[in-house]
This record gives sequence, structure tokens and C-alpha cells, in this order.
Amino acid sequence: MIFDELAQAPLQPLHLPWLETAGVACAVLRLDLIDPLLSGNKWFKLQHHLLAARRQGAAGLISLGGNHSNHLHALAAAGKRFGFATAGLLRGHEQDTPTVRDLKAMGMQLHWLGFAGYRARHAVDFWAPWQARYPGWHCIAEGGGGLEGARGCAAIIEQCRAQLAALGWEDYHAWWLAAGTGTTLAGLVLAEAGAHPVHGAVAVPADHGVEQNVTALVGAHGYHLHDAARGGFAHIDSELLAFIEQTERQCGVPLEAVYTGKALLALRDQVQAGRFARGSRLVFVHTGGLQGRRGYL
Repeated sequence: MIFDELAQAPLQPLHLPWLETAGVACAVLRLDLIDPLLSGNKWFKLQHHLLAARRQGAAGLISLGGNHSNHLHALAAAGKRFGFATAGLLRGHEQDTPTVRDLKAMGMQLHWLGFAGYRARHAVDFWAPWQARYPGWHCIAEGGGGLEGARGCAAIIEQCRAQLAALGWEDYHAWWLAAGTGTTLAGLVLAEAGAHPVHGAVAVPADHGVEQNVTALVGAHGYHLHDAARGGFAHIDSELLAFIEQTERQCGVPLEAVYTGKALLALRDQVQAGRFARGSRLVFVHTGGLQGRRGYL
């Protein structure tokens, strides 16, 4: 079993009218294309967790998410592929969604926590009953968070830099990506070590603690956070859907509405507001999650 065998994510120029009008160049790193099931940033965040579980001799992996969770979807797929049992602790009450059906098909044991039970996930004793129920299993924070998750994201920068010459770029000026837990953003900040700023379009409400999570991992420097929640986590409005539909027609890059669509729309607003100078070169990270589109499109 070799966890680090990973396909190259293509770095593609993003041609959109609002970028060209502003004189801003943008390339999209297509993490959605690295693997049919372990796609997007989820694979990067899971690698070190999988290695830790193997070192510990853990029989299984357990984590949290919602009923459209890309993280749980990738975790279930990784468990099936690499020989770990998996359990998922889900927000809310039992629902039948395409993602939930996939989780069951891949062998994940599901536990529905309700909403109050899920809000308790940050309590110091949250994991105790689950560790008693699944002794020796490797527990993974929501979204693959924590330092292990962030460390795996350093490879995202390596994949980008390996393709700059083919794109005709000597360098880039900044990163832009969606933030849910902030783990991927923190990983890029750690790997950049101050060389380039990282912009996070925060696709969840402030009470989800993204800024606190990132600060705990990397301190208060090297990144900028921008509100992209549009009224709430997984809140999808007509303007967002229209933007996604138009963007897909214009450039052919598929987006989903929970993270990548919100992040690119927030970038458009910042570009049109003059946040980035003419001649800037930006890297937009496509964090995957396209399987979640089945829940609303």
C-alpha cells in the first residue's frame, strides 16, 4: 500500500471575461481530476491520517460530516481501498441522499447525531464514547482537520510549481481557494512560509471557527480570509447557481455550489473591486467535491 501515489492535477489557464477585463491572469489547479473517488483536497488531507492509522495498527477510521459530505465520501473510499473499516458521525437526522447511499455502499457505519449532538463536536470529551465503542480506531477531526491534515496539503504547492513553466509563468502572486475548516488553507500557508499570500474564501458562517482553526495551526500571518458564506453553510441562492452555470459555459470547468462556486464568485467580486492589480497572476484551487452536486442539481 503506497499512499503517496497521486495523479498530477492539471494546472489550466482560466479564461473568463471578468478576469480579462481586469487584466488579471488566473490558473485553476484541478484537484477534482486526481482520482475518481479520492478527489480534490480530501486526498491530501487524508494522507497523513492514513499513515498514522497504519503506524498505530488501527483497524478503522472514524470522522464527522454532513449528509453531502465530501470528506466522509473520500474517507469511506479510502477505507475500502486501503483496508480500514470506517464509521461516520453525521450532522442532523437520518436522510437518504446520493452521498449517504454511497457511504453505505462503501461499507461505512453511520451514526446520526442530531444537530445539538453535532454541535458538541468541539467539546473536550466528545470522542470518549466513540473511542469506547470503536477501541483503537483512528479519530479524524471534521474535514480531515488538524496538523496532520494540513501537512498533507504541502503537495498541492508542489503540483502547482511543477507546471508553471508549461503555463508560461515564472511565478504567481497569490493563492485563492475555498475554506471550510481552513485546513487546506493552513497547509498552503505552512508550505509557502511567507513566499506568497493565501486567500481563503470562507464558505461557512463565522461560528464554524475557520479563523480560529487556521490561527491555531499557522498563527495570524500569511493569509487573508474573505466572507463567501452567502447566508450560511451550504446555502445556495439563485445568483450563485446562475454564476456557476454561466462560468461552466464560458470555461468548461465544472463547479459545485457549496465551496468552489462560492469561492470563484467571491474572487470575481474581489477582482472587480480592484483588489488585485492588473498583471497579477493567481492560482485558484479547485478543491473537488463534485459528487455533492447530486444533492441539488
